[in-house]
Amino acid sequence: MTRRFFTGLALASVLKAAEREQRGLPGLPHFPPKAKRVIFLFQSGGPSQIELFDYKPRLVEFQGTELPESVRNGQRLTGMSASQSTFPVVPSKFAFARCGQSGAWVSDLLPHTAQIADRLTFLKSVHTEEINHDPAATMMQTGFRLGGRPSLGAWVSYGIGCETDELPAFCVMISNSGGGQPLYDRLWGSAFLPSRHQGVKFRSAGDPVLFLSNPEGFSTAKRRSFLDALGELNRATFDEFGDPEIAARVAQYEMAFRMQASVPELTDISKEPATTFELYGEDAKKPGTFAANCLLARRLAERGVRFIQLYHRDWDHHGDLPASLPKRCKDVDQASAGLVTDLAQRGMLDGTLVIWGGEFGRSVYCQGRLTATDYGRDHHGRCFTVWMAGGGMKPGITFGETDDYSYNIVKDPVHVHDLQATILHCLGIDHKRLTYRFQGRDFRLTDVDGEVVKPVLA
Repeated sequence: MTRRFFTGLALASVLKAAEREQRGLPGLPHFPPKAKRVIFLFQSGGPSQIELFDYKPRLVEFQGTELPESVRNGQRLTGMSASQSTFPVVPSKFAFARCGQSGAWVSDLLPHTAQIADRLTFLKSVHTEEINHDPAATMMQTGFRLGGRPSLGAWVSYGIGCETDELPAFCVMISNSGGGQPLYDRLWGSAFLPSRHQGVKFRSAGDPVLFLSNPEGFSTAKRRSFLDALGELNRATFDEFGDPEIAARVAQYEMAFRMQASVPELTDISKEPATTFELYGEDAKKPGTFAANCLLARRLAERGVRFIQLYHRDWDHHGDLPASLPKRCKDVDQASAGLVTDLAQRGMLDGTLVIWGGEFGRSVYCQGRLTATDYGRDHHGRCFTVWMAGGGMKPGITFGETDDYSYNIVKDPVHVHDLQATILHCLGIDHKRLTYRFQGRDFRLTDVDGEVVKPVLA
């Protein structure tokens, strides 16, 4: 009886610690934050910076000419184009225009994004060492090229917790874009952090979250009774092993119970006014579209979710780029701009950091056969563009420059770790001080690298 009493106290203590962790670690944020939350619009596959943001008018002069060795400088190629005997330069077939008072260059493929250019901060010199999708996406999402590290959202959840008890701190949505590179759960996983910090994936069909509904004939009261009984089993397991992960498991069960009430209300958009769908586009009414997920991202942000990750696939245009790229842009353009505008109209943009970008960019040379109407581009990690808006960013500026070929960076490089350090900084987190000891080493998101990009901060 005495042993059960003290182990019960121990579990209660661990559970209280888990509850405190829901609100973040002691001493965090490290300094006053500019942003309370993040919405990351990840474009999986590698959007072409040459077609979208990095305007290079001189490429017309170089049409069809061989990429100079002085530009390529022996840099490695992917397996898709390494066997090519020629690397002809191909300019974008799409037009660009300067937008707003900032004069930022934006392609005519993104007319809605062009309208909010003065709210955006363009980073044109982001770079990574990775040249293939999985290691590059893993690097962008976890700070390391191989699986097994916590994701950016998990680090944020672990560090500063959540603003609500009714929803997870970290939520994930994947839009139904019809194809593209696979996305593995480890991209939003918690790895060696407590499992409660992993991203919770929302679905577009059936229960928004797996097993959210009670089985037929199983009432909410029975669910409560079941969880209480399960808690007793967990207590017995804790008595035997003393594993603190049991507290995370119990906390997750309790969160799931609360989500049975909060998630149906969250996903019910029937009361949204017509102006909402004018802003995000009619696709916002169709579950699983990027537009619908952007609308849900705003609703999650309103309810105190700390990190919201959206994935949109099929940006990997090795061929048929002139026909395929406009489709992806149409999927995301209005909704991305609508989200930023909506947050601004609701007074939430200053407290929300919105990020748009992929794992790398595309090559200036044509992959495969170049014709008068068709071309493709290979992966290119040497330079690509990411835009950011809202909490902590200086709006209406462009940072970083690339050469005339959009191949190498000539001014103000921003490594992926620098980008991650800057995101954490906006949340009031010193990326060098947010660490977790695992297997004898203090790990952090930015590994042993990364500097905050201070010129882009408001």
